[in-house]
Amino acid sequence: MSVSTITAAAERSVLQQVPKQLYIGGEWRDGAKGTLAVEDPATGESLCEVADASESDAKAALDAAVESAETWRAHPPRERGEILRRAFDAITAREDELALLMTLEMGKPVKESRAEVAYGAEFLRWFSEQAVRIEGRYAISPNGKGRLLTMKQPVGPCLLITPWNFPLAMGTRKIGPALAAGCTVVVKPAQQTPLSMLMLARILEESGLPGGVLNLITASSSGEASAPLIADPRLRKLSFTGSTQVGRSLMAQASEHLLRLSMELGGNAPFVVFEDADLDAAVEGAMIAKMRNIGEACTAANRFHVAEPVARRFAQRLAERMGSMKVGRGTEDGVEVGPLIDAQQRTKVSELVQDAVGKGARALVGGHAREGTGYFYEPTVLGDVPDDADLLKQEIFGPVAPVKAFAGEDEAIAAANDTEYGLVAYLYTRDLNRALRVSEHLQTGMVGLNQGMVSNAAAPFGGIKQSGFGREGGPEGIEEYLESKYVAVSL
Repeated sequence: MSVSTITAAAERSVLQQVPKQLYIGGEWRDGAKGTLAVEDPATGESLCEVADASESDAKAALDAAVESAETWRAHPPRERGEILRRAFDAITAREDELALLMTLEMGKPVKESRAEVAYGAEFLRWFSEQAVRIEGRYAISPNGKGRLLTMKQPVGPCLLITPWNFPLAMGTRKIGPALAAGCTVVVKPAQQTPLSMLMLARILEESGLPGGVLNLITASSSGEASAPLIADPRLRKLSFTGSTQVGRSLMAQASEHLLRLSMELGGNAPFVVFEDADLDAAVEGAMIAKMRNIGEACTAANRFHVAEPVARRFAQRLAERMGSMKVGRGTEDGVEVGPLIDAQQRTKVSELVQDAVGKGARALVGGHAREGTGYFYEPTVLGDVPDDADLLKQEIFGPVAPVKAFAGEDEAIAAANDTEYGLVAYLYTRDLNRALRVSEHLQTGMVGLNQGMVSNAAAPFGGIKQSGFGREGGPEGIEEYLESKYVAVSL
């Protein structure tokens, strides 16, 4: 399905395919609290309504996960992997439908939604292959009188809380390793974008996943749905992707039972361009790092630190590129920038830009919310950004690029690290020694060296400092769902 052929009938058709109920214990059921509306951020109108889970629904989901835990952990690893592989094939075959659904509920252009479908599916393929590679260790004790045996076992029932900005991929990035490791799960997607996850649950069901292994609850109150699960001693792990503020709250709740935690939290990514960089490549990378997902990504470049000799040229070229982007509903032909997720997010972006301009920054392009229906904001590049501008400290989560010049390498590193966050940094230079030197000094969990995107199912994704801990993807990803058991063997 090309963008030019998307019709209202096609939209209605894909929405009709989505199950609108809770998925608990292998059954689809209504929510005890009724329903909640899912909004189209491009129009502000309701797309459909889905089940609204209560505390009792959430507990029923955990009951099902606990009841299925022993059977699933004993399920042959090869068969666990084959279920995930069948789900990968099914997602790939239904790329057009899933992409349209994602665009409707989240707003990103259909082309980007297709990219996320492919990216999200890849986690299921990757972890389908990792399911049979869970290994332990056998060694002779140092004194030679015994043997040291270690084995890997599933953590147990998990609560997976996913965000709205990548409605499918943030689910598969957690569900894939959890199921491959032998864990059962309760999934709670974001209130704004539950439809992609509901379709994923249906696909996993159709791919042969036994009932109770994956349970999905949609809820208008995240706290009401998740708090009783976190307080339940039967839950053994919590994986959360979202804001640092919410992450801190969840960690406090999880401390009661010492839950195993994975936290992928906020970001404030620096994008550093040295004077020897390939400027054309740097601008291209900046477009990806800034404008992927409308800037609504924890990995989005938030601050552009550019060497003084090339700062003005870089800012001008970036402004030209961003200013030429077509803004509109993601289903429209040629649209490159969709709406922000809701009115609150658009207001936040507007206030950050107004603060910077009020303190002396210049809008080289954009700088305003678009009037009319939907939550649109113009692609914006700011020059001469002062040090006290709030958007240098806060995560923007929108299509705004503030540019600041630096005088030397030490100043660039200091500016890049001047944040409580540490998820990802981007670095452009043609000097290999500088590339390695600066990469080692950047206080982040990931570095994009001469490229504007780091996400890859085969690589460990995660941050340090206030950006959280734990890794998703790569061989490290499945370790988050495994415990090590040591057996001392006497001979």
